[in-house]
Amino acid sequence: MLDGVDSGLTVPVWLLDVDGVLNTTRPGWGAAPRRAVAFSDGMNWPIRWAPALIDRIRGLHASRTVEIRWCTTWCPDAHQLEGLFRLPCLPRALLMDPVPRGAEGRAAKLAAARSVLDDEGRCLVWTDDDAIPETWLLRDELEAGGRALLIAPSPRRGLQPSHLHSIEAFLRRHREAATVPQGSARRRLTRRRGAHVR
Repeated sequence: MLDGVDSGLTVPVWLLDVDGVLNTTRPGWGAAPRRAVAFSDGMNWPIRWAPALIDRIRGLHASRTVEIRWCTTWCPDAHQLEGLFRLPCLPRALLMDPVPRGAEGRAAKLAAARSVLDDEGRCLVWTDDDAIPETWLLRDELEAGGRALLIAPSPRRGLQPSHLHSIEAFLRRHREAATVPQGSARRRLTRRRGAHVR
């Protein structure tokens, strides 16, 4: 069992990007951002984030309602971010080192999203500022049946409180649906059909 993940329930997977999602120029959240430096690809990179956002992410991990996976070019060096953000060690969705950038990197992230949905059969939360498909055909494929929540925040602002509200609501709906007894679900469906017929 992964630390912080409910082993008695197949929880959704959250593919979490960093730059433009957590690390942004104007993170907001009603307080001054925190700043630090992390090392990757032979360079020092400035990291700027909203502590309140990281607190919400940490809380969701602790709630065991979602499995959070890094899905970012930072995957090979994510231990540095975990130290800065005071997060536990999270799984890496991308195992290449280095993770490619540009179109090749976006394709790798899309493959990771499809793997969650199709290979693992799990619901998906995906937050990324530039890799989430813009074409309606691909979005419809991923979101079919309400199985995925796709959020592409502004790269300058990153994830905002409204995005976290949407994520929490998506996880709550999933958990409620997964814990409804099968017989109750059938009776509820029967009542709905009867009401529709009348």
